[in-house]
Amino acid sequence: MSSSFPPPTPATTTKSNLFAAVDMGTNSFKLLIVSTDPSSGRFLALNRIKEPVLLGLDTTTATAKPTISAASIHRAISALLKFQQILHSHRLPSSNYRFVATSAVREAANQTQFLDSAREKLGHPIETLSGIEEASLIYLGVLQFYSVFHSTVLTIDIGGGSTEFTVGFKGKVLFSKSLKLGHITLTQNFIQITRMREHIQKEIENSGLIKEIKEFKIDVVIGSSGTIKAIEKAVCKGYASNVDEHVGVFEEFNKREWKFSREELKGLVERLCEEEKEMGGRGRREGFFKSRAGFILAGTILLDDIFERLEIEEMEVSGYALGEGVTTEMLGRVFQGFDLNANARWRSVVRLASRFNNKKRMRAAAICAGIAREMFEGLRKWNELHNNGENDSNKVLVRLDVGDLEYLEAACLLHNIGLCTGKKGYHKQSYRVIMNGDHLHGYNHKEVELIALLVRHHRKKFPKSNSLEGSIVEVCIPCVYMSACRLVTDLFF
Repeated sequence: MSSSFPPPTPATTTKSNLFAAVDMGTNSFKLLIVSTDPSSGRFLALNRIKEPVLLGLDTTTATAKPTISAASIHRAISALLKFQQILHSHRLPSSNYRFVATSAVREAANQTQFLDSAREKLGHPIETLSGIEEASLIYLGVLQFYSVFHSTVLTIDIGGGSTEFTVGFKGKVLFSKSLKLGHITLTQNFIQITRMREHIQKEIENSGLIKEIKEFKIDVVIGSSGTIKAIEKAVCKGYASNVDEHVGVFEEFNKREWKFSREELKGLVERLCEEEKEMGGRGRREGFFKSRAGFILAGTILLDDIFERLEIEEMEVSGYALGEGVTTEMLGRVFQGFDLNANARWRSVVRLASRFNNKKRMRAAAICAGIAREMFEGLRKWNELHNNGENDSNKVLVRLDVGDLEYLEAACLLHNIGLCTGKKGYHKQSYRVIMNGDHLHGYNHKEVELIALLVRHHRKKFPKSNSLEGSIVEVCIPCVYMSACRLVTDLFF
């Protein structure tokens, strides 16, 4: 099967740059509201709200088709009405948000009853995604977090009632499968870990998943959603070795890597299994994993078996999943020529800036980017105005477009990362960090070099004419950039 996201044309019009998605999961309902820059396609999360509805918690056992209980329906509708009030407070038009239901609703015997009740209360349609649709949208969300558009990617998303597997390449889904294995249903149906593992292995074997995935040459494996993010956080914080209890004042320096290895996962499984036998072990787990504590063991065991069967050695973890995928699909229908790589590119810039900057320097860099953007937009408007006139003396020969603005904003955000080694010559150190490390993903070598040169020349001497030779921004952007950086430097340093 092969599908592509999203169709760039025909574009529709909207008066609002706010978009939202409600992910009605088996464990929790999640609302995501984003603000979008129409010129670049980048979006910024304005609001994230999660309600622990536990839609699949008190359903019937796996031996019969599950039925959503009346109590669960009440919790679900209450959460949806709360979300709708928030959407109305942001004045979002109904065309700019979607409610999507996943495994718990998809598999429910009383699906029609639940959806009819919810629609009657909301006055807005709810889409029940198939397993394949859900997996495809998750892949689309992952593409907004990691710059892996040109890689063959295996995405794995463990939910409360199902696990989605997708192989994608260049925005197209090459393979997708949904298995009825989720951390809530496994916790409900199996007390003994041995029997749980036997069930997981049987389901994976009978699905034919292993053979189908091994037909592809996978470049990277990426996990998403709450369970896998909780596992990555536990690995990062040293939960398996009790390091998390002694982090203390070093918390600021304990940066998340957003990945973990097969051995690290096994260590966490062993620790969680040991806690089942220890007095006070579950209390420690609840303190760390919070509302996910009751299901994290099943989720970790499930992922451990997936690693084993598919021979996965390392998994990267996406902070984006279904909600961002649904939002991205909407943006692709609204904004003509929407760039699937824009968000992942920009995230690599933000990640590099965050790695080397403290909060004060990040704030200064963000203000710098804002000032530079205003100056750039003003220059571009002046450029368009005078280039349409007849007086050749006022014409600007350099064309400024959205790509140039992206380079400028990236340079602004990165201009002070060299301060981590001291103020003297920090602009040169910033240049070296950008050029000598594979930090900026989704940009080609010339684009990375341009950003680095802008960073290098934001202070001291104005760049020589050949420093940015061949670039369409060799005059205008350095002027805007140096002015913005110097304004911010005067304010903060």
